Amino acid sequence: MPLQAPFSSLKAWLIDMDGVLYHGKRPLPAATEFINALQDEGIPFLFLTNNATRTPAEYVQRLGEMGISVNADAIFTSALATARYVKEKYPPPRRAIIIGGNGIRLAMQEAGYELVQRAEEADLVISAMDTDATYARMAEATLAIRAGAPWIQTNPDPTFPSERGIVPGAGSIQAFLEAATEQKPVVIGKPETGIFRQALDILGAAPEDTVMLGDRLETDILGGHRAGLKTICVLTGIASRAQAEAYHPRPDWIIDDLRALVEDK
Repeated sequence: MPLQAPFSSLKAWLIDMDGVLYHGKRPLPAATEFINALQDEGIPFLFLTNNATRTPAEYVQRLGEMGISVNADAIFTSALATARYVKEKYPPPRRAIIIGGNGIRLAMQEAGYELVQRAEEADLVISAMDTDATYARMAEATLAIRAGAPWIQTNPDPTFPSERGIVPGAGSIQAFLEAATEQKPVVIGKPETGIFRQALDILGAAPEDTVMLGDRLETDILGGHRAGLKTICVLTGIASRAQAEAYHPRPDWIIDDLRALVEDK
């Protein structure tokens, strides 16, 4: 299935995953056909996700189970963007408390940081979505931040689309720590422009030639607009049509699902 006009004229794509390609382990309509169309036509793309819980290898496996075959270098997460930022701003060797899953933990270890548990040992605090977060771990992060450790948040998404519905996301962890520390972190993921600059660098694409496809207005659409990209809001995740049409900046396109992007042949 080729891409539909006018989408076939777009030269490069940044593509969110959760709520765009799937909900949990359930693929969304035309996800496979859409990615296959990009691959068949040789159009460069990068999966750009704020979800820092998984590694690129884990995403490759999950996508493969849905019939989407890509390499790990097609995946760019807020965990990878965070590790790049921290390595430049606070070069290793340093020690970090991590509130987060495998994605951010492995990214920070591969960047040269030692992961620690206690506030007294920490030079940095990195927070992300963490389905195993406990009060004790949040307390250690709070103590470290209050003692002066720089605090970096992978992404601000307050919620996350699952098979069962909308559940707490990384931004809920951030809100907890903000309430406990009376401080705000440096945020790396969408809608911050830094992660878009990194992604465009990887793609070798110019902003004016690139489109951001996502489901969340305050991250995907706002971030894409700030970075000078065209934007497509798909209504299979967080945003409703009424919200998308009323949002400023308004997405360039609003589509019900990915079937709108590919020709039915």
